[in-house]
Amino acid sequence: MTQSVMAQSQSLSDWLSYLEQLHPSVIDLGLHRVGLVADRLALRHLPCRVVTVGGTNGKGTTCALLEAIYRAAGYRVGVYSSPHLLRYNERVRLDGQDVSDGDLCRAFAAIEAVRQDISLTFFEYGTLAALWLFREAAPDLVLLEVGLGGRLDATNLVASDLAVVTSIALDHCDWLGDTREAIATEKAGIFRAQKPAISGEPQPPATLAATAHALGAHLLQVGQDFWRTESEESWAFHGQREQWSGLPYPQLPLDNAVTALAVVEQLGLVVDEAALHAGLRQARLAGRMQRLRQQPSVIVDVAHNPHSAHYLAQQLRQQPSQGRRLAVAGMLKDKDILHTLGELSEWVDVWYLADLQGPRAATANELAAMLPLDAMRYCYDSVRVAYQAALATAGAEDEIIVLGSFYTVADVMAEELDITGTLGS
Repeated sequence: MTQSVMAQSQSLSDWLSYLEQLHPSVIDLGLHRVGLVADRLALRHLPCRVVTVGGTNGKGTTCALLEAIYRAAGYRVGVYSSPHLLRYNERVRLDGQDVSDGDLCRAFAAIEAVRQDISLTFFEYGTLAALWLFREAAPDLVLLEVGLGGRLDATNLVASDLAVVTSIALDHCDWLGDTREAIATEKAGIFRAQKPAISGEPQPPATLAATAHALGAHLLQVGQDFWRTESEESWAFHGQREQWSGLPYPQLPLDNAVTALAVVEQLGLVVDEAALHAGLRQARLAGRMQRLRQQPSVIVDVAHNPHSAHYLAQQLRQQPSQGRRLAVAGMLKDKDILHTLGELSEWVDVWYLADLQGPRAATANELAAMLPLDAMRYCYDSVRVAYQAALATAGAEDEIIVLGSFYTVADVMAEELDITGTLGS
């Protein structure tokens, strides 16, 4: 479709198909092209507080915790995240709700009206659309989840009030560098002069602090400037000014909850302890240790690198299964497949390995070659077929774990909707 035709389109599916064809590559890091369009729409400065959240793992969970806490405190919150699982609309939330098809189409049309001949990636276009919607809605707070890296990510266009780096591990090495030092530099590129910069990484490379210093940001580091203590029933946050005790344990990783409370302490929007408690209890995130059914138990988790797989393994160790553990796994070939699967091999009895689709996809046979020789494994040409096979052989006491990629989890969630019509036990 042409620009003039798309500018009048009311179909979100047509828009998304159009955006996928605009740029020759899926990833093209850099702020020049997208910055030109952002300036034409005056999108660099939003009429609200802005927090930008980067990191290898934990970005989405930190945003979910902050969203729940601030909404419990009565604030209007906008969240931009990626990727989505089932519907593109999941990427942009306002007041706890995914934005509508119509709102996204209006935003896309506004961008198309000024883009002219500038080529934008799918992610860049979507980021501008989210910013356009946030500027229009003017919530009290916007949470921007970095897509890839930080310094050159499209979300870094915005003048933020506070920036977060949740964790630093080897991932996306083709774009960010093959050392933690290089990756830390890229992720710290979201820090701003004279603004708080929160690091939730317990062992950051020296380049994180060096970049913060070079940018003039005020770095606050977990374990030094804020930390937690735990008891059996509750935990406590210790910050520079605030001491919050008797806090409930969240359903999401506690490391991210500590980081989120450091944001609350530094951002300056008033939050009382009742809202802290409510937000910590209520925060959830689709695709993260999410239980889809019982008997057999089915849990999906988007763990796709060694760091996130290690956390998943910890959860499995703490929640023993009464029966066997069956793993449905599909991964992208640019991930560290060997060490990701290795983190989980001790806790899996049978592997159901699946081909993913697309140029970055790994095959089931490639995954199988990374498992120990004595691991029981079966290979399938799609995630849905692998999941159906696991369901067919699982007993009522068994547990099925789905992991390896957002694509893998999305396919299983779609299959579960087809089978049961619901995504919950």
